[in-house]
Amino acid sequence: MRTSIIALIVLFTITLSAQEKKKKDKSLDSIQKLDEVFISSNAIFGNKYMAKNRTGSAYYLSPKELEKFGFTDINRALRAVPGVTIYEEDGFGLRPNISLRGTSPERSSKITLMEDGVLISPAPYSASAAYYFPTIARMEAVEILKGSSQVQFGPFTTGGAINMISAQIPSEFSGQVRASYGSFNSNQLQAKIGGSTKRIGYMVQYVNYGSNGFKTLPSGKNTGFNKNDIVAKIAINLFPDAIVQQSVEFKFQYADEVGNETYLGLSENDFNDNPFSRYASSNEDKMTTDHTQYMLTYKVDFNKNTRLTTTAYQNNFARNWYKLNDVTFSGDKQSIATILENPTNLSNHFNIVNGSVNSDLNAIGVKANNRKYYAQGLQTKLEYHWFKGDTFHDLEIGARYHYDEEDRFQWVDNYSISNTGKMSLTTAGLPGTDANRITSAKAFATYITYKLKYNNWVITPGARYENITLKRDDFGKSDVTRTGVNLASRENTVGVFIPGIGANYKFNNDFSLFGGVHKGFSPPGNQEGQEPEESINYELGTRFNLGKLKAEFVGFFNDYSNLLGSDLAATGGTGSLDQFNAGEVNVNGIELLLNYNFTTENAKFSWPVSFGYTFTNTKFQNSFGSSDGLWGVVTIGDELPYIPKHQLNAALSLEHKLFEINLNARLNGAFRTLAGTGTIPNNERVDSNFIIDVSGKYFLNKNLILTANIINLLDTTYAVSRVPAGLRPGHPFGVYAGFDFRF
Repeated sequence: MRTSIIALIVLFTITLSAQEKKKKDKSLDSIQKLDEVFISSNAIFGNKYMAKNRTGSAYYLSPKELEKFGFTDINRALRAVPGVTIYEEDGFGLRPNISLRGTSPERSSKITLMEDGVLISPAPYSASAAYYFPTIARMEAVEILKGSSQVQFGPFTTGGAINMISAQIPSEFSGQVRASYGSFNSNQLQAKIGGSTKRIGYMVQYVNYGSNGFKTLPSGKNTGFNKNDIVAKIAINLFPDAIVQQSVEFKFQYADEVGNETYLGLSENDFNDNPFSRYASSNEDKMTTDHTQYMLTYKVDFNKNTRLTTTAYQNNFARNWYKLNDVTFSGDKQSIATILENPTNLSNHFNIVNGSVNSDLNAIGVKANNRKYYAQGLQTKLEYHWFKGDTFHDLEIGARYHYDEEDRFQWVDNYSISNTGKMSLTTAGLPGTDANRITSAKAFATYITYKLKYNNWVITPGARYENITLKRDDFGKSDVTRTGVNLASRENTVGVFIPGIGANYKFNNDFSLFGGVHKGFSPPGNQEGQEPEESINYELGTRFNLGKLKAEFVGFFNDYSNLLGSDLAATGGTGSLDQFNAGEVNVNGIELLLNYNFTTENAKFSWPVSFGYTFTNTKFQNSFGSSDGLWGVVTIGDELPYIPKHQLNAALSLEHKLFEINLNARLNGAFRTLAGTGTIPNNERVDSNFIIDVSGKYFLNKNLILTANIINLLDTTYAVSRVPAGLRPGHPFGVYAGFDFRF
C-alpha cells in the first residue's frame, strides 16, 4: 500500500496557487509573440512568461510558489527545477552546495550567485565558496538561468546563474506578519511593511528563524542556530512629471547567524546506529557570522525604448567557524576527514573523537577559521529597443568594475577530552598563527547582447569579456602584526573572451524549438600562470503545449577542456582554496518539465500537477591525482563525484477558495563521493532517497491565513553526504504550524 501511495505522489508537483490562478492570464502559458517591455532592472527575466520565451533554458520561481511552503531552506526551494543538483549538509540549507548542469557543487562555488542583480558571494572572484547565502525566506522570487543566453552574467558562465529577488517596494501601503513554530523548537518570524507615493517609496523587512537542531550531543547542548535578517529600501522618483524619468533606490541589508554547527559527521557504524548523534569532540563547534550590503541604483528611462541603470554596491562578510580540525595521538596528527574515513585503522584517534578515552593534553585541535570578506563594485547597463517594420531589435551593453578580497587571520586552540566526553582547553592559540594571508581580485567585465526578432525567429548573439588580476599576500604564521618581514606574494592575470549565441523558432502558439552554444568560464586561482576553467556548452530543447499539458524538454552537453577543482576543507581537503587542473571532462544530460491541470471550467477545485526529471552523465577524459577529498585519484572514464545520474521531482496541489494542500516529492538518485566508475563502493556511496513534504493553508478571511507544514512526511532516515568529515543525515520528520497576516 505504501509503495502504491508513493508511486501516485510521484506523478504530481507544485504549480501556482488557486488565488494566483484566478488572476493569471491564460495566455502566459502559451508560446507566442512576446511584447517587449522593460522588466525590473534587478531581474534577469522577471516572470514566468519571459522565462518561457528565452532562447535558453530558464526557470522562474514565483512569489506564489515560494509562499506555498514558506521556504527557509534554499535546497527545498530549488528542488523542483530541472538541471539543478544539490547535496545537503546541515539539514536547514544554511550553506548549500548547488550545481547547475554538472558544475562542481561544493559550496556553490562554480555558479554565478546574485541578489537583485548584484554578485552576492562573499568574494566571487578571489574566494567564491559561498559560506554566506541570502535568506530565502525574505525573497520574493528566484530566477535560474541556464543555456546560451547567459553570457551577460558572470564570472561563472558554464552552468548558469541564480538571481534572488528580494522583497520589492509595494505600489501602495501594505504589510505582512508571518510566523511559525514546530519540531525541534524551530521557529520563524517575518514582518514587512512598505508603501509608495508619486515621489517616494519604502520597504522595511525583518526575518528571524532558528532551531534547536535535530542532532544530539552527549552534553545535551543545543545543536541548532539562530539567524536575523533586516532589509530596508527607499526609492525616490526625482522628476515624476518629466519626460525623462529618473529614480534613485537605496538598499541596506544586514544578517547575522550563531550556529552550533560542525564539520564532523559520523562513521558508517555509528550512522547506522544513531544517525542524529554527534561526537563529544564537536561540543565547542560554533559558526558566527554577520553580513551587510549597501546598494545605490540610479535609473534613467530616456523614453519607452531606452534605459540606463547604474548600481554601486558593497558587501561585507565576517565569519568565524570555530570547529574541530584535527586529533593527535602519540605525536601523529590526523585530520578529522582522514579519521572518519579510517576509524578502524586510526582507532586511537577515533576514540578521542568520540570521547571514550582520557586523551593527552593538546590532543584535540579546534580551529578558529576566522575570515573577513569585502567586495565592492560599480556596474552599469544600457538597454535599447527599436522596431523596423515586423522586425524587433534589442541591444544591451553592460560593464562592471569589481574588487573583492578574503582576509584569513586564524588560529588553533588545543583541548583534551575525558572519557565522560568533557572537553577542557589546554592551550589557547595566538590569532594569526595558523593562517595569515589576504587573497584579492580586481576584475573588469563588459558584455554586449543583441536580440533580433523577425517573424517566428528570435536570435540572440552575445559576447562577454573578463579581465581579472588575482593576488595573494601571505604574511606567514610568525608575523601576526603583519609587518611584511616574511611576506610572500603571488599574482595571476587572465583575460578571456566569452561568446555565445541562442535561437528560438516558434512554429505556432503551441510548439517552439530553441538551442544555442556558448563558452563556459570560471576564474582560475592566484597561482602564477594557472589557466581558467573553460568549456564549450551546447543545448537543444523544445517547449510545447498539448491541450492542458505544458512541457519543456532540453538536452545539454558541456565539453570541458580544463576543469578546475578547489582544495576546500568542506570537501575533505586542506582548506587552502588552491585550485588544481582536473583536465578534460564531458557532461551531458536531459531535462524534462511537465505541467498539467486537471481543472475543468467553473470547477470548485483546482488540481495542478507537475513533473520534473534530470539525467546527468559525467565522464573524465584524462587521468590525474589530487589530494582533495572530493576528487582523489582519477582515471579516464571516471564519473564526477556528488552528481547523481537521476533526479525526479513531483507533487500535487489541491486548491479551493477556502484552503489549499500541496505535496512535493523528491527522488534524489545515488551518487559517488569520490571520482570513479562502475559499481559504487559502499564507503564511497550516498544512497538514493525519496522525500515528501506537505503544506496546507486555510484562508480564514482575505487578511489571515493559517499555515501548516510537514517536512519528510514518511520520516525517512537518509544520508546526504560524506563531507566535510563523515556521514551526515537529512532533516527528519518535522511538523510546523503558523499564520500569515496581511494588510
